Amino acid sequence: CKILLLNVELELKSEKENAEIRLKDPSQYQEIVEAEWQIIYEKLDKCVKSGANVVLSRLAIGDLATQYFADRGMFCAGRVPEDDMSRVSFATGGMVQSTVNNLNPDKVLGQCASFEERQVGNDRFNLFTGCPRAKTATIVLRGGAEQFIEEAHRSMHDAIMIVRRAVKNAAIVPGGGAVDMEVSKVLRNFSRTLMGKEQLFINAFAKALEVIPRQLCDNAGFDSTEVLNKLRQKHALAEGGQHFGVDIDTGGVIDTYSSFVWEPVIVKRNALQAATEAACLILSVDETVRNPASEQEQGMGRGRGMGRGMPMGGMGRGRGMRR
Repeated sequence: CKILLLNVELELKSEKENAEIRLKDPSQYQEIVEAEWQIIYEKLDKCVKSGANVVLSRLAIGDLATQYFADRGMFCAGRVPEDDMSRVSFATGGMVQSTVNNLNPDKVLGQCASFEERQVGNDRFNLFTGCPRAKTATIVLRGGAEQFIEEAHRSMHDAIMIVRRAVKNAAIVPGGGAVDMEVSKVLRNFSRTLMGKEQLFINAFAKALEVIPRQLCDNAGFDSTEVLNKLRQKHALAEGGQHFGVDIDTGGVIDTYSSFVWEPVIVKRNALQAATEAACLILSVDETVRNPASEQEQGMGRGRGMGRGMPMGGMGRGRGMRR
């Protein structure tokens, strides 16, 4: 299948309001009309002779051109968005043309294995498959409401970005909250070796790390308390328990490393580093600075406002009694 990409209007357009044509003979008007039709037919004929099966244009394609191409077994689409045109050009190897003159099929036409117009729900999609230069794919998300589609889009974007991180950084760790539970266990054991307030701080930080597996259970609709108890028991083992995380398929726990539920090390490292820095920043605040003079002025201002209101109320009542 060969694709011709254009930035040309293929329709008959009316002249502008300020256009003026002076004729000496009424028969010349018909010549002008025939010239306009001749120009559009020449453009359409050149598109057909290029050997293209599909014609896409950023500008409008009129009914005349649509019927002309349909009679010759060709598909056409006008007013194609800029992003879609760029993707088709990149995937098929075609070049967008601003004129239909001197078209070289070997250089300007794009190619794909097959082209199909498919109905999906209430929308129609044009599918280009088997593109020689395509390195991407299109995912169609459908839902009953806009909020469901947006949520699915965010989840899909997060998953793609995680895979992208994993490809760029080969180091991985078990997912499903396994790392968070293991770090929480280590911190709890370490806090018992300390004395003073440091033990409380570290113990609270260890408890906060359990929010990750707890939230995974809540999102999947499982009992988070039961799952966390199982995770604590697994991670308390001497060997083999550090890889256990939440199994959102069954509502239990599973060895996420052997089940191919992974997370890039760089993502987990950045999350733990940001959480640690935030906790240290909060702990470094030892005093709140206040300005008593400013608070006193605000209190006096409120008192003066109430005082003004009381005499006005009394004067109003006095006038009413005289009447």
